[in-house]
Amino acid sequence: MSNAAAPQPLPPLEGSTRVWGTIALSAATFMNVLDTSIANVSLPAISGDLGVSSTQGTWVITSFAVSNAIAVPLTGWLTQRFGQVRLFMASVLLFIISSWLCGLAPNMTMLIAFRALQGFVAGPMIPLSQTLLLSSYPRAKAGLAMAMWSMTTLVAPVMGPLLGGWITDNISWPWIFYINIPVGLLAAGITWGIYHKRESATRKVPIDGIGLALLVLWVGSLQLMLDKGKELDWFHSPEIVTLAVVASVGFAFFLVWELTDKHPVVDLSLFKRRNFWSGALATAVAYGLFFGNVVILPLWLQQFMGYTATQAGMIMAPVGLLAIFFSPIVGMTVGKVDPRRYATFSFLVFALVLWMRSNFNTQADFWTIMIPTVIQGVAMAFFFIPLVTITLSGLTPDRIPAASGLSNFLRITAGAIGTSTATTLWENRAALHHAQLVEAVNQGSSAATGAMANLGGAGFTAEQVLGQINRLVDQQAFMLASSDVFYGSAVLFLLLIPLVWLARPARGGGSSDAAAGAH
Repeated sequence: MSNAAAPQPLPPLEGSTRVWGTIALSAATFMNVLDTSIANVSLPAISGDLGVSSTQGTWVITSFAVSNAIAVPLTGWLTQRFGQVRLFMASVLLFIISSWLCGLAPNMTMLIAFRALQGFVAGPMIPLSQTLLLSSYPRAKAGLAMAMWSMTTLVAPVMGPLLGGWITDNISWPWIFYINIPVGLLAAGITWGIYHKRESATRKVPIDGIGLALLVLWVGSLQLMLDKGKELDWFHSPEIVTLAVVASVGFAFFLVWELTDKHPVVDLSLFKRRNFWSGALATAVAYGLFFGNVVILPLWLQQFMGYTATQAGMIMAPVGLLAIFFSPIVGMTVGKVDPRRYATFSFLVFALVLWMRSNFNTQADFWTIMIPTVIQGVAMAFFFIPLVTITLSGLTPDRIPAASGLSNFLRITAGAIGTSTATTLWENRAALHHAQLVEAVNQGSSAATGAMANLGGAGFTAEQVLGQINRLVDQQAFMLASSDVFYGSAVLFLLLIPLVWLARPARGGGSSDAAAGAH
């Protein structure tokens, strides 16, 4: 169905049809985002059941992340070739099949292969759910559409570990994949019923084979480097150095090729638009900071504060409460308020939350630790919607899938970089603090000798006394390291604010141009 003329705008959906369309698209997004984190807490059970080490088990997460990162930026090109609705439907149905195969996997090799397939077919789902949702709402309500969409992306990462832990403990780990089947079938059925007559125009676009190969090469190398870096001691490892060189050279060739090819597989010309690059970069860096801290907090709680996985999950869960409350308000008002103001407010609240966490100590109780998490929900509500509005402002409908795919790719990659950087920095700072604290444990320190005498008097052997002292030093070292990471992240959030103001104000109200997807 080739169509060289400009596509005619589709009328927005009305009434209950729009409500059901929003529910179906949000359910598909929720299912997808949930799968990025649901397997994390189930890794010990999966590794034990399939008879492999926990290190090998991490490939269950890595394989999904690598293939997903490769597939997301291909969304724009695939949409031109197959159409938005057909591609979205294919993505959802293939995701259901690959989830079923993951649950049936008889060994770790097959599970990793099916997880890689699952990550790849999931790629277009999130960008296209954004695009289809924008086309369902009138221009004035584009912000509300993004609010509905962002709520699922905010809640799913928090729900993942909670749901994954409960399923693993009470049923069995394959069910963390099987639960996608009913959700996916329902989302696919409703989506097809509503959107099959709203297909976008397609055209025969040649396959940019070299661009695609270079994309797979450099993104795959980068993701593997980030995932294996900490385990192999980063650049002290020849394997990490090789991956870094391949990623850098591959990226350089990819840039040159894509900027000169007539039909590039990724539309890098989007970076000529100031609002796109400033919005996408601000989103990516902020998400990387957020995600890195989301990983460190439960690690610190479980490893050094005596929290169980479920208790750590309960600390993280309230982040969605205020986000769900404020997101619709942000969505309805983003057309009347400059989205740059909302994004600035979000970054200020993130900085406040991280500053509060940087003041934690080992005596902090459950509620003290939970309060910043509740406040963080406000920051998250004001984060996605304004920045998506800025990033997509002024784009024509046919460029929205490519722009959404590319900005989501930057966000996902930044999340991986943020996780690797934060955990490495955390452990390095802990080693430094440990060395400094150990210097104070000597015969001249009354606190140290008093503690050792008390432990000895309680019946501990000399070795046990030293073990207990080392454990206390470890606990303090990692607490101080957590404070360092939290404080540094708070400062970086403040430094991000000028980047948002490099964007031009969206003409005629914040959401109007972002709603180009609807017209």
